[in-house]
Amino acid sequence: MSIATLGIDLGKTTMHVVGLDASGKPVHRKKLTRTALIRFLSNLAPCRVAMESCAGSHDIARKADAMGHDAVLLPAQFVRPYTKGQKNDNSDAEAIAEAATRPTMPTVSIKDATQQEIQFLHRTRQGWIKQRTETANRVRAMLLEFGITVPQRILNLRRALPGILEDAENDLTDGVRQLVADHWQQLQELDDRIADITQRIERIPVRDSRAARLMSIPGIGPMIATAMVAAVGDGTQFTQGRGLSAWLGLVPQQFTTGGKPRLLGISKRGNRYLRTLLIHGARAVLQQAHRGDDALRRWTQQVNGRVHRNKAAVALANKLARVAWAVLTRGETFRASAAAA
Repeated sequence: MSIATLGIDLGKTTMHVVGLDASGKPVHRKKLTRTALIRFLSNLAPCRVAMESCAGSHDIARKADAMGHDAVLLPAQFVRPYTKGQKNDNSDAEAIAEAATRPTMPTVSIKDATQQEIQFLHRTRQGWIKQRTETANRVRAMLLEFGITVPQRILNLRRALPGILEDAENDLTDGVRQLVADHWQQLQELDDRIADITQRIERIPVRDSRAARLMSIPGIGPMIATAMVAAVGDGTQFTQGRGLSAWLGLVPQQFTTGGKPRLLGISKRGNRYLRTLLIHGARAVLQQAHRGDDALRRWTQQVNGRVHRNKAAVALANKLARVAWAVLTRGETFRASAAAA
């Protein structure tokens, strides 16, 4: 049995594998547990090991790489067209293996353990912020049913709730008052959790040189720097800065037919969270652009004078992403005088 490409359909406990020979013909099919899969890979001659990028795929890819295999992760949407016949685990594994043989097939970079740790911190923080917003909206809705309105912004809710709970003359029943008090306690706990995890994220650049270098770029603080490191690592999977911008969805959509190009709004593909952070960082730079005279700020002021500030913010976010790619791949800090005018 000579396997050139191995496709793995990942599952929580069991995996299906299909091996293709050098000509692309299936020569091996098997169903394995997670432990048995690792043992199977350790006894297999070096080959290309392909999986869809999903939960648990980075761990197996790292282990396969350590065993001498060429591990690749494929975007699920590009694998789907290779599925033949009805959908089942074996056909999925064969489709993954066949897709991996295509020389132009895009792949997902394999994250190391540090990148995943940082990503978990960001997503946990994002989840707690969402939970806090949901809790605040739930409290507002309960109070509104009793004729009590609170101005927008969670800061106003924090200021108003103690007084509302102490006011014995409002129409709140004892049960509702206790329920609002429980939600108020939950909001305080979430505030503490978010503050704690934010501090943990802000301490990461102290030990991660990649994040520290990214923070030398205007508009990029610890939140954006660490999110960038978690998402792209050292950035070498992109051949140029525009590749990173396109992956973030910061470049225009293209609609070309009959040789006539037409550029639309930004594509908004890829990492929505990081794209949002970069645009917020760009807005901060726009507000302070008049306070500096380096090439980047001069370019920012020129763009801001030609187009709407929202378009200027997206254009600057695009440029910051390209600069971030250069900083990551070259291993250097940003120098304002070197920014392109």
